[in-house]
Amino acid sequence: MIHGIDVHTHFIPEQFPAYVGKGKDIPWPSMNHEGCGHAHVMIQGKNYRTVPSTSWAGDQRIVEMDQMGIGRQVVSPMPELLSYWLPADDATVLLRHINDQIAALCNDHPKRFSGLGAVPLQDVDKAIRELEHIMKAQRLLGAEIATHVNGVSIGDARFEPFFAAAESMGAAIFMHGLRPAGKERLVGPAALEQVVGFPGDVALGIASLITGGMLARHPKLRSGFSHGGGAFPIVLPRLEHGWKNSPPIRDSIPESPTVYAKRCYYDTLVYHPQTLRYVIDTFGADRIMIGTDYPFQIADRDPHGSVQAVPGIDEKTMRMIRDENPRRYLGLA
Repeated sequence: MIHGIDVHTHFIPEQFPAYVGKGKDIPWPSMNHEGCGHAHVMIQGKNYRTVPSTSWAGDQRIVEMDQMGIGRQVVSPMPELLSYWLPADDATVLLRHINDQIAALCNDHPKRFSGLGAVPLQDVDKAIRELEHIMKAQRLLGAEIATHVNGVSIGDARFEPFFAAAESMGAAIFMHGLRPAGKERLVGPAALEQVVGFPGDVALGIASLITGGMLARHPKLRSGFSHGGGAFPIVLPRLEHGWKNSPPIRDSIPESPTVYAKRCYYDTLVYHPQTLRYVIDTFGADRIMIGTDYPFQIADRDPHGSVQAVPGIDEKTMRMIRDENPRRYLGLA
C-alpha cells in the first residue's frame, strides 16, 4: 500500500547557475555529472558529496517512493546548500534558484511532492523577504533552516523577526543539523559528522528555542525537527529537572520546558524501534512524523516498517504518524 507523508527528504538541483557575484574565493557549488546516474556536488574544486539522480529527477523519485510505500514527500534542500557562509546577496541568488527548482518539482507532480524552501538567514530581513516569496509566489509550505547560523543558535534574539514572520505566515519551519558543534572532536571518517555530530547539534537548537523564550513568544509557530530531535529526548528530562530546581533557569522560562517541547514536531529517523518508542513517549504520539533522509545513504528505506516495529504501537498511532500529524504540521489538514 502506498500512503503516508515523508517530511524529511532532500533535493539537489541538476545544475547550479554560474557565479556572477563580485566576491572572490566564494564557495559556490557546481555539479559534475558522471553520465551514469550520479553527480558530484563540487565546492571550491572539491567533491562535497556524490549524489544520485533521484536528488532532482521527480519521475525516478516516484518509483522509489512507491517501493518504499510513501505517498508524498516533503522536499527540502540538502542542508549544505543553505549557504549561510556566503555573502547574503550571493546566497539569495543561489537559494532562489534552488527554491525555483523545488517549486517546479512540486508543480510537475502536485499529488506526490510538497516543498520547503531555503532562506538566507545570515541576513534576517532578506530571509523574511525570501520566505514571503516562497509562501506566496512559489506556493511552498515553509522553509528548512539549520539549528544554528554560523555558530549562532536559532534561539538567539536576532532571529526573532524571522520566527515572528514565519508564525504570521503560517509557514512550516523544518530545522536540521548542519556543521555541528564539536565536529573537530570526532575521530574517524568525515561521514561521522552526520552520524554522530548532528544529534547533539539538533538538541542544542531545540534547547535554544526553549531557553531563549522563542517558543514561548510564538506559540503558533509550526516547528519541526529532524532525526527525532537528535539527543534532545535525553536532554529534556535534565532541562526539566533544572527548571524545577534552579531558580535562574526557572525565572528564564515561563512554563515547563516539556510544555514547549510538546508543541513541536519530530521525525521518526532514529534507526531503532526502542528509541522511537522513547521519542513518541517523550513528545506525544500527535507530534511524530515519518522522516527518511531520502535519497542519501543514511536514509531509512523502510519507514513504515520502522514505525510498525515500535513496541506497543497501535493502528491509531501509526495513522497519526503516517498522515495526520504531518498534515497538521504542514498546514494541509
